[in-house]
Amino acid sequence: MRRSAAGILALALAACAVGPDYQRPEAAVSAAYKEAVGWKAAEPRDEASRGNWWEIFGDPKLSALIESIDMSNQNVLLAEARFRQAQALAAQSRAALFPTLDANASITRSRSPTGVVGERSVALNSSWEIDLWGRLRRALESSAASAQASAADLAAARLSAQAELASNYFQLRVLDAQKQLLGDTVTAFDKSLELTRNRYAAGVAAKVDVAQAETQLKSTLAQSIDTGVQRAQLEHAIAILVGKPPSELSIAPVPLAVTMPRIPLGLPSELLERRPDVAAAERRAAAANAQIGVAKAAYFPSLTLSASGGFRSANAADLFTAPSRFWSIGPALAQSIFDAGLRRAQTEEAIAAYDATVAEYRQAVLAGFQEVEDNLAALRILEEEAKVQDEAVRAARESVALTTNQYKAGIVSYINVVTVQTTQLSNERTAVGILGRRLVAAATLVKALGGGWDAAALARK
Repeated sequence: MRRSAAGILALALAACAVGPDYQRPEAAVSAAYKEAVGWKAAEPRDEASRGNWWEIFGDPKLSALIESIDMSNQNVLLAEARFRQAQALAAQSRAALFPTLDANASITRSRSPTGVVGERSVALNSSWEIDLWGRLRRALESSAASAQASAADLAAARLSAQAELASNYFQLRVLDAQKQLLGDTVTAFDKSLELTRNRYAAGVAAKVDVAQAETQLKSTLAQSIDTGVQRAQLEHAIAILVGKPPSELSIAPVPLAVTMPRIPLGLPSELLERRPDVAAAERRAAAANAQIGVAKAAYFPSLTLSASGGFRSANAADLFTAPSRFWSIGPALAQSIFDAGLRRAQTEEAIAAYDATVAEYRQAVLAGFQEVEDNLAALRILEEEAKVQDEAVRAARESVALTTNQYKAGIVSYINVVTVQTTQLSNERTAVGILGRRLVAAATLVKALGGGWDAAALARK
């Protein structure tokens, strides 16, 4: 018996695992980013620190809000629960590699023509499926890869929430800046209205000038009030991202004081390791590949080693005596003879599922490259636009000063003043909006680059 068990164990240890061994699917990777021409690399290159990447913007309030996401954001908590679920499933697959041991005790009574018979039994039963063809190992390989994919999903959910919060926060601060700009402009227009009324009272200005000045003032005041709608909605969205009811979060208006960071770009090939969504797609391909082996193992017989031992007696007093002792041990071999094409269909399904995950992985890679290129282009173009827009603002301010002096001298009508003041306000608001778009693009680029995450972390899952 010992020789038989040892032989079975040696056979199990030397057993092969059917099905294809996994290799990462090939994906189209460029040598460099198209939109990175002239990109200024960050110095030092670790400016976007691994972890708290949002600190590169230098805004303590933004940092405080983002750091509360892990504890309160429901989408992150959902992803974390699914990760724990995947870990538990992997542990279940790992447990299947080992023997099971059960204990049982029973008392039975039965009637027969010879009379009533009673029996008492106490036993230990053990069972172990010998993984000759690697079905259990492939199943463990699949569930472990799925757990790693869930870990990457958790990182992706966290990064997505962080980037969305940063984007909403920057838009909110842009509205604060525009609100301040409009408030300053209302103050200036109020002074212009007072000047026009005084000139009208002195008989050197027409009534229409007063009407135009008042119209301009009220219109600008209405614009200032209107910014409150979008600001309130952004504040509510931020509250949801940090897991609070909107009524419990208020963000006080402050001047826009964040800095434009220089973001380390790296090579396109690094994106495969830096983006958690790409890593999740790759791990799902690995899990699907292992399922092909599980399906193919069904073509081969299964071998189970069972053993039991204990005591059995009709008399309670004799239950734990030597004559009542029993044991049994032996292998069992099972093979499906006819299944009407079931195993073939299951294998084809597993292969098709793997092909689908490969396509999803390659699409995730392409989408990642597109997101990086989009935001590189946005940052490059918006930086050029910001420079030109700043020049337009300076010119508009000068035009307002000159035209106002001409109006005071009686050279031009007030409509000229209204025109240049409106132009100045429009250019000032555009300049603030461009800054906001640059900040959003920077946050989105950090997200597109993985936010400092690295797939090496999955090796520890």
